[in-house]
Amino acid sequence: MAPRSFWKGYLKLSLVTCPVSMMPATGEGEKLRFHTLNARTGHRVLSQYVDAATGKPVAEDDAVKGYPRGEDDYVLLEDDEIDAVALESTRTIDIDMFVPADSIGWIWYDKPHYLVPDDPIGEEAFCVIRDAMAATGTVGISRLVLYRRERAVMLEPRDKGIVLWTLRYGDEVRPEADYFQDIDQGKVDAGLLKLVTRLIDERKAPWDPAMVADPVQDRLLEIIAAKTKGRKRAAKPKADKPPAAGNVVNIMDALKKSIAAESKGKRR
Repeated sequence: MAPRSFWKGYLKLSLVTCPVSMMPATGEGEKLRFHTLNARTGHRVLSQYVDAATGKPVAEDDAVKGYPRGEDDYVLLEDDEIDAVALESTRTIDIDMFVPADSIGWIWYDKPHYLVPDDPIGEEAFCVIRDAMAATGTVGISRLVLYRRERAVMLEPRDKGIVLWTLRYGDEVRPEADYFQDIDQGKVDAGLLKLVTRLIDERKAPWDPAMVADPVQDRLLEIIAAKTKGRKRAAKPKADKPPAAGNVVNIMDALKKSIAAESKGKRR
């Protein structure tokens, strides 16, 4: 069952407007969650804001947001002051421009959302905008107030709908050159390259969502089930020891052994 929309508004391109609904494309509904308990009483532990100077609890109505401008010096902002800054982009996705679909690097992508028409009458306008982007190989760029901040968003045609990605802010993306510039750019050995390419071919497989399953959560659920039934806790498996840092490995020999092992495994 598809989740309910968490945002409703309008998709706009020049004078063309249509009502739309949006839902997060990802979720954490199945994620295993724990409560913090008092081990002595078994009661839940509650979190509470405490005044850093007096140590006394702070009532919910007394908690405000503050922007630091110096040591122990803040500019206080009330929630209604922050909400008053909301622009037209609170309820309207007005497409400002279009850029080539492959021109935005993956690192700028933040959170994906599914955008669908919310009215049969406006569905044609939605489909025209979607198909025009697909035909021109472009994605739309707009701005939208989400999660209490105005964000740049990207609209990508996908199947019958549109995927809306929030984009990261410029100060959130670190230049890759800061990290990659010291890596040697010399040519690698042709023989080694050939062996690694063969190893890749041996392990090539079609994408399957099962590849991103969470074995740790599955194991935790097994432990919880066992403890619920009163069984003893399973012994903790021993982790594999990492190879010693001082060992010098002959890459050619290691690759040949890897390929031999892969081939042997496929023959079984």
